[in-house]
Amino acid sequence: MSNGFLPISKEDMLEEGIEQLDFVYVCGDAYVDHPSFGHAIITRLLQAHGYTVGIIAQPDWKDPASISILGEPRLGFMVSAGNMDSMVNHYSVSKKRRKTDAFTPGGVMGKRPDYATIVYCNLIRQTYKHNPIIIGGIEASLRRLAHYDYWSNKMKRSILLDSGADIISYGMGEHSIIEIADALASGIDIKDITFIDGTVYKTRNREDIYDAIELPHFEAVKADKREYAKSFYTQYCNTDPFVAKRLFETYDEKLFVVQNPPAKPLTQREMDQVYALPYMRNYHPSYEKDGGVPAISEIKFSLVSNRGCYGGCSFCALTFHQGRIIQTRSHESILAEANQMVWEPDFKGYIHDVGGPTANFRAPACDKQMTKGVCPNKQCLFPKPCQNLKVDHKDYLKLLRKLRELPNVKKVFIRSGIRFDYLIYDNDRTFLRELCEHHVSGQLKVAPEHISNAVLEKMGKPSVEVYERFVKAYKDMNEKLGKKQYLVPYLMSSHPGSTLKEAIELAEFLRDLGYMPEQVQDFYPTPSTISTCMYYTGLDPRTMQPVYVATNPHEKAMQRALIQYRNPKNYDLVYEALTKAGRTDLIGFDKHCLIRPRHFDAKHTKGMQKGPDAHHTKRTRPPKKKAIRNVHKKKSGK
Repeated sequence: MSNGFLPISKEDMLEEGIEQLDFVYVCGDAYVDHPSFGHAIITRLLQAHGYTVGIIAQPDWKDPASISILGEPRLGFMVSAGNMDSMVNHYSVSKKRRKTDAFTPGGVMGKRPDYATIVYCNLIRQTYKHNPIIIGGIEASLRRLAHYDYWSNKMKRSILLDSGADIISYGMGEHSIIEIADALASGIDIKDITFIDGTVYKTRNREDIYDAIELPHFEAVKADKREYAKSFYTQYCNTDPFVAKRLFETYDEKLFVVQNPPAKPLTQREMDQVYALPYMRNYHPSYEKDGGVPAISEIKFSLVSNRGCYGGCSFCALTFHQGRIIQTRSHESILAEANQMVWEPDFKGYIHDVGGPTANFRAPACDKQMTKGVCPNKQCLFPKPCQNLKVDHKDYLKLLRKLRELPNVKKVFIRSGIRFDYLIYDNDRTFLRELCEHHVSGQLKVAPEHISNAVLEKMGKPSVEVYERFVKAYKDMNEKLGKKQYLVPYLMSSHPGSTLKEAIELAEFLRDLGYMPEQVQDFYPTPSTISTCMYYTGLDPRTMQPVYVATNPHEKAMQRALIQYRNPKNYDLVYEALTKAGRTDLIGFDKHCLIRPRHFDAKHTKGMQKGPDAHHTKRTRPPKKKAIRNVHKKKSGK
């Protein structure tokens, strides 16, 4: 293309001398040609393998003509909802419509439909009855088998069935998408492409499914939550490309959905090749008139160094999507990208991030993972680090040092998250020292998520004692360096396992810390996580034991308010929560109290701290009874 981007119109195709495209990629995000966007990676990879690809970004789903602006592709349509599940993109955890969409020009909300993958596929089918449809991206990947859908509060079938698509390329998709393209190009019918790892297909022939584990029938998981918990855990234990079995679900006597084992992880050479493709590293110029695409600001000057995560947090879907095996780019690959970046006209000297799902994972957890896979029933870091875990920051340190020495670079930040337990298990404190010295801007964000060990156990997170060890080590290191830098802990309310008792424990911890978080994440039940399975079934699928789940919106509001108990807007909820939990000892004027009693005379606040936290300033003694009587007289008009 003259502007370097892939075709988005017939005019673009004519300019390139393309009469018919091999593939048309339909996406719920705006077209951003940057490797942080799945559609950019897949389309550039196909182009590198000799296929012509055009992009229809955010088509008008109410207009069937919007899907045919590039004509009928020779080999098929590819469909993705975008970088996020469309429902997470549209709604907050309280199911309120979000006001902005960072993946849309101008941040405008409403440019894609709910359940976008399904809607786009049905739109294609209205015009092109028999053209192959391949679906992928996070939405299709995490809804590939029967799943609980939080927004409709019911079990849903595999997205393959409701979309009418032919095949799912799940996970990151680089291997499977090229194999699918090559199979179609060789003349194989889409219905016969049943042999590719990292794909899900449907069939009406039970005899064709071999060497597979049969999951409970869809009607069984729909009727019985216990059956769904069993099914989910079988899926969870079959997410590793080296040991996973083929899985299949039955929907009626003649309809089966089959999940092939995951695709093998990318080698370092393959990952380097993916990131060396000729991305424009920006949004399509046609969006300039709308103010551009907001999401670019977060990723334009960031570097992806790895993918995958063996952290195993229960509320995270990475195990199902990227897998637990760490894949990394070489230093040469990352430095080549950084050397392009630092000469950009709008580069201000700051590399915003060097990382991935977990920044300080730069190698598989142990040597055997790349040949024998991850342990299906054991975690690398939880409840305690595995004896085979390799804790080593040397490679990451070398990379960061090289980036710091590049011309025009003032600072290299790490924003994608440090796994603090992995860091603290490293007896060599060199990384901690250089982290504090060079890569923190006053505040370091970490994710303990909670401090009650009962809740942390359900989250798959390390015990609070590990976090406290890290807090001390971080504080000591900053004092040693003569720096005033702070920790900003991410915390989550209402996670399965958290009752009001545990929420109050967290509030007391924050009181003792002298810290009130500005942001709190209420647990969000997104598709294909252990925590979502717990939320829906009330069972821990790993043990099949019952788990307490806060599903009532008012109780969830109380748990959230307790974390921000100092906020005057939360007073009534905190008061109610403490009363309900039998913890009225925390209502008073002593230093251990979270809030004060509701009524006391204004004259007794004279000389106390002013401002939003005024009603939390500690007093040495309560007001006298006479003062309380005066308040009552005034209220009754006496």
